[in-house]
Amino acid sequence: MSRFKPQRSEHQQIIEQNPEQNTKQSIDKHALVFGLISVFLCGIGFSIITPVVPFLVQPYISEPGEQAIVVTLLTSVYAFCVFFAAPVLGALSDKYGRRPLLLICLLGSAIGYFVFGLGGALWILFAGRIIEGITGGSIGTIFAYFADIIPPEQRTKYFGWVSAVVGVGTIIGPTLGGLLAKFGYAVPMYFGAIITLLNVLYGFFFMPESLNKKNRLQEITLRRLNPFIQLVHLLSTKNLKRLFISAFLLWIPNGSLQAVFSQFTLDTFSWKPALIGLMFSIMGFQDIISQGFIMPRLLKKSTDKQIAMLGMVSEIIGYGLIALSALFSFYPLLIAGMFIFGFGDSIFGPSFNGMLSKSVDSSEQGRIQGGSQSIQALARMIGPIIGGQIYVSLGHAAPAVMGIILIAVAAPILNKRTSTESVL
Repeated sequence: MSRFKPQRSEHQQIIEQNPEQNTKQSIDKHALVFGLISVFLCGIGFSIITPVVPFLVQPYISEPGEQAIVVTLLTSVYAFCVFFAAPVLGALSDKYGRRPLLLICLLGSAIGYFVFGLGGALWILFAGRIIEGITGGSIGTIFAYFADIIPPEQRTKYFGWVSAVVGVGTIIGPTLGGLLAKFGYAVPMYFGAIITLLNVLYGFFFMPESLNKKNRLQEITLRRLNPFIQLVHLLSTKNLKRLFISAFLLWIPNGSLQAVFSQFTLDTFSWKPALIGLMFSIMGFQDIISQGFIMPRLLKKSTDKQIAMLGMVSEIIGYGLIALSALFSFYPLLIAGMFIFGFGDSIFGPSFNGMLSKSVDSSEQGRIQGGSQSIQALARMIGPIIGGQIYVSLGHAAPAVMGIILIAVAAPILNKRTSTESVL
């Protein structure tokens, strides 16, 4: 296949001719602030519920072994809905702008949290996750929003800022969720709904539109709304294929770990919601350390791909320590593993999104980020299902061992030198 060279808009060409001067002029400060506030509140809203999911499920499960399966299925059904919704939301945001789609997505998340907290039956819990999942393409739209307002040569740095801000949210969220659970396991869900609604209100009054009308998609076809066709289209481009396959293999065990972690700590170490929430906060704390102190230095000396490779190696080491913590029932190994895994995850995300956003022009950012969200959702749909099954049948260390194997396969795929190396 010939070298992939995305068409550049006139605005992008001007920036590339004089990046230092135009970077300062091109970034809308109000849009940047709103975007960072949005991802901060999304980080809190999503992570605040994680410590209490097993405890909300527990009243509706009679067999202890079934609890881990149901917890992971709740994650999978959310990802299943995101898989189908993300391309639609991405295409609609390319045509109608980021602002209306983001507001709708955030409102859907708030409703999903409320229904999940309402509970009363297992099907209501699943209904809450389905509602949230249908509007769960907001992260892809947020990344497209940032890609609109940030010049290409600055995106990896700013995506790092996004990760750091999400990190602050994920530090506060799980700890707050664990503490609020003392007043009732549903309380964190209601709190998540409230702060998400506050974000909707803030966005309604203050959020500027980021996508210029001249850069919007002229027509939406049915083919563009089909997630399977979109996957085939994305994977038919050589440099995108390599990126997405390697990330897909990494996201499968990540989704498994996220889904089963609360149950893992409950079964292995008999931890309570407050302690589980504190453990989740390690991931957010690692984001801040990595993005605030390590990532700026890495960007001066390393390419996006080199940083992503370092992230993969760190995740392999982290998975290894997590597996050993299960085998020896020794929680200090889990804490060390989560720190190292968290470091790898925090630097892989910005470098991957940086490579991805530089591959297409402004009119395609919604599609490419929506496609990325769909592929990630597919992985996070498959990962929890596999992880839950092997967790029950092969032991508590099995999901972490799966992570070691899949990332070991993914790393050479990402590291393979291609004709598009200069683009990435």
